[in-house]
Amino acid sequence: MTKRPTLFSLILSMPLLVWQLMFFLSPLLFLVTISFWTVRNFQMQPDLSFANWGRILTRGVFWDAYLRTMVLATAAAAITSMIAFPASYAISFKMSEKAKRWIIFVLIIPFFTSYLVRVYSLQVFLSDAGVVNAALGYLGLGPFSMLNNAFGIIVGMITLTLPLVILLQTFSLNFVNRDLIEAAQNLRCGRLRTVFAVIVPSAKVGLVIAALFAFILSFGDFVSPLYLGGGNPPTLSIMITDITKSGQQWPRAAVVAIMMIITLLTVAFAAITYAYRERGK
Repeated sequence: MTKRPTLFSLILSMPLLVWQLMFFLSPLLFLVTISFWTVRNFQMQPDLSFANWGRILTRGVFWDAYLRTMVLATAAAAITSMIAFPASYAISFKMSEKAKRWIIFVLIIPFFTSYLVRVYSLQVFLSDAGVVNAALGYLGLGPFSMLNNAFGIIVGMITLTLPLVILLQTFSLNFVNRDLIEAAQNLRCGRLRTVFAVIVPSAKVGLVIAALFAFILSFGDFVSPLYLGGGNPPTLSIMITDITKSGQQWPRAAVVAIMMIITLLTVAFAAITYAYRERGK
């Protein structure tokens, strides 16, 4: 039987509701509203026009940027998840509790510094005369072009999301029932098979949510595509800034932003539905 919310619980939830209304729902409604406005003489005029939607959604450059952003974000989320899982597995199953605490502290340290600063430091490593190419030069390899292309963008996105993904995966793996692992081993299940048949399904929710966070952060990333990818061809985040600089076209930029929000909500809903779906359904 479902309990009805009490007055006390409703009062405690008010700050969260007010926060969401003020800083999420209200700006979102305003964003939708101005997408129907028009710009005349560099000033926005309240209007009810679908011209902005028609201009954006019928342009090939928008759909090229949309597809490019989707591919980069998906690739970054997938690569980050695959890189993070062995580390998360080792932290959760192979380390002592004291070592886990120190590793988690080390994973939090990157968030103490600005992401922009980390991206600037990556330019030193990935440039044609940078640290990586210098090291490869001693092996008779390179130099390789690692900036102003998709490789540089994905490296930046991985730098942004990897610590968070490892943390989320580790917390999920910590809740895996160890009795199931022992049962699998008693049934002579190999280590690799135990990982994919027992551990991964048991931690599916956390693994999917970690990948979802990586996708969301990568999809909206502006810094890596600009400073490591060169900004051309643009992603959706760069397109928004380019549109606003072109005649103060904030309504058209709002259309691009709304399409990004719709995409993220759709992906998030699909990912959460898959994460909590039971086996065989």
